[in-house]
Amino acid sequence: MWRMPSETDPHTCTWMAWPSSGYTLGDTAAEADEARATWAAVAHAVSEFEPVRMVVDPSAVQVARDWLGSDVELLEAPLDDAWMRDIGPSFVIGEPDTVVAGRLGAVDWVFNGWGAQAWASWEHDAKIARSVAEWAGAELIESPMINEGGGIHVDGRGTVLVTETVQRGEGRNSEWSRDQVEAELARTIGASRVVWLPRGLTRDYDEFGTRGHVDIVATIPRPGTVLVHSQPDPSHPDHAAVEEILASFDESWNIIALPAPTVLEDEEGFVDYSYVNHLVCNGGVVACGFDDPRDAEAHEILQAAYPGRRIVSVDARPLFARGGGIHCITQQQPVTMG
Repeated sequence: MWRMPSETDPHTCTWMAWPSSGYTLGDTAAEADEARATWAAVAHAVSEFEPVRMVVDPSAVQVARDWLGSDVELLEAPLDDAWMRDIGPSFVIGEPDTVVAGRLGAVDWVFNGWGAQAWASWEHDAKIARSVAEWAGAELIESPMINEGGGIHVDGRGTVLVTETVQRGEGRNSEWSRDQVEAELARTIGASRVVWLPRGLTRDYDEFGTRGHVDIVATIPRPGTVLVHSQPDPSHPDHAAVEEILASFDESWNIIALPAPTVLEDEEGFVDYSYVNHLVCNGGVVACGFDDPRDAEAHEILQAAYPGRRIVSVDARPLFARGGGIHCITQQQPVTMG
């Protein structure tokens, strides 16, 4: 009845949330400005291709307007954090020849701070999907499953990529069977084929990680083809992790490796810098840049994977330092034909 379209399908707009408190904003004025500058840079890059609607905590409206200017629409709601991919809804459309044909739906997953992590707060963020659905004029589809938008990637034709450590991991749905997860994905986003990956990248299991989001590991630029993060350096733990992940894809897939940047570590340890965590927009791709020698190679691979789209890079290092990337702070709303 409902189907989640591919990210490559036309969008009405992209949703974001403005950083206004907590670890994402940081502890110093410099860290706060770095966060604001990065979110603003992503918003402005996306707005080159489609409208951006930014949810802003009432305490931060003027600050957001100062950074964003007039080309981004602001909507007020209390926020804990700013990762719209995870706190917002997953948009779906009604299938033809069903009672919801052509209608816009919004799946409201249970959000509990990426598995009820000790540092997270989600009193306000758990309600954002409902607010966004109302603003978008979408029919709310409530789900009892703990999940985030970064925990799924779809091809728009029924295939969805997930990871074992998110969908059935500690703090989320550890008592659910694979069959139960798959049934709920079928009901909510129209999944008919679920590809289970064993895990995510190594850094994603550190303190501020998501414990295995798929949108930093793999994405589907077109049905049957998957872009997979690659770590060429065997000294990095993701080199072995990616080999384990690749084993989940059968011979029906055309696998394209997207090599990681050459930087292996920061002051916190091994990085999870990934070009996979990009956003596809109307006519473009907003990609992660790292001021790295491999940025140009990644640009070429993305250009080949998304022919006819313009690739725009934004320095994503401040995002990854906070636990995510460009895909993590954005959520696309598809066009409906009804």
